[in-house]
Amino acid sequence: MYNVHEASEMLNISPDTIRRWEKKGLIKSKRSENNYRIFNVDELKRVQSKYFNKKPEGKYKVHKKPRKSKYTAIELFSGAGGLALGLENAGFRSKLLVEIEKDAIATLKENRPKWNAIKEDVTTVNFKKYKGKIDLVAGGFPCQAFSYAGNSKGFEDTRGTLFFDFARCVKEVQPKIALGENVRGLLRHDNGKTLLKMISVLEGLGYRVQYKVLRSQFMDVPQKRERLIILGIRNDLDIEPIFPDEKDYTINLRDALHKCPKSEGSSYPPRKYKILDMIPEGGYWRELSEKYQKEYMGKSYYLGGGKTGMARRLSWSEPSLTLTCSPAQKQTERCHPEETRPLTIREYARIQTFPDDWKFIGSVASQYKQIGNAVPVNLGYYIGRCLISILSGKKDHYVTCSPLEKSNNLQLPLI
Repeated sequence: MYNVHEASEMLNISPDTIRRWEKKGLIKSKRSENNYRIFNVDELKRVQSKYFNKKPEGKYKVHKKPRKSKYTAIELFSGAGGLALGLENAGFRSKLLVEIEKDAIATLKENRPKWNAIKEDVTTVNFKKYKGKIDLVAGGFPCQAFSYAGNSKGFEDTRGTLFFDFARCVKEVQPKIALGENVRGLLRHDNGKTLLKMISVLEGLGYRVQYKVLRSQFMDVPQKRERLIILGIRNDLDIEPIFPDEKDYTINLRDALHKCPKSEGSSYPPRKYKILDMIPEGGYWRELSEKYQKEYMGKSYYLGGGKTGMARRLSWSEPSLTLTCSPAQKQTERCHPEETRPLTIREYARIQTFPDDWKFIGSVASQYKQIGNAVPVNLGYYIGRCLISILSGKKDHYVTCSPLEKSNNLQLPLI
């Protein structure tokens, strides 16, 4: 591991270039014992080789395949439809979507009245009538309450969690492919034991399992958002898993929000407005004077960590930071690059690559939550194109896919 100046001399690039790569999310730093930023030089070389002197930005577009395929999907925990729409745009035909939140199911029905979207508690749904008729079962199951009995009961060990119902759906339907998605933090949840148990359960149901962290900002999403994708392929199928390759560009916020439709949004109370009005484009609380830092941060000022989400104003020239369920929370502000206000509903939707005609039902707070919880539509599209390539065995001209390395010996290596 090397500090920024050592790494810049070794690679013959400027320290500012390394800092810019870190800011864009291309590379991550750690902290040394002396609290200096340090970098993995092999990772820096990889980024230098892949991105240096290449086109820095792409153009904003919601991707859509012109024709549907024959492949079918069931999705659990569907939310406002980010993954479902991405899969549809890739060519999948939706046969069932299950969601318990009334506003989210209303959003699905408003936009896709022909979808079989049901407002049900997934724990009560019987999937057996779909056995042998579905190619893909997908779901972004919550894992906050995940626990295991520790008695090596496999499938039964996950009872009481929503992952159990995802696995039960897979067991009852027997799809060709099972796809789980979650936050990157699942890799380290309970020192990796949670992910190990999930993999073990799916393997016990007859699936070969691989996983990969996908970075949305390199898949035509103007947002630094990472998702862990868990992919299971039924053992009797002679097909190999593939995941989408990263692009060699990102899409900045200026392109993403160009001519964005006007819409509702939240606002800052006077005190927060006063603070955020002092922050320059791309800046955060460290741009304030010490007086205002202490006033705004309160006890957080004296805690460790960078706290880079606090009093944060976005930058026109970068992808957005990860959207949360509210753009005005104190720990995760997402202030407009120019105007002193939170991002609006339609701006949130643009950043998640929902099309402008996708309507969200419910209060402003509910709409923010639906959008913030969604899988970015373009990420879902690229995942879907790779899944169709797996199922069809045909090369896809709309997306470059890469084979996944074996990685199930869970020291939890990152791929």
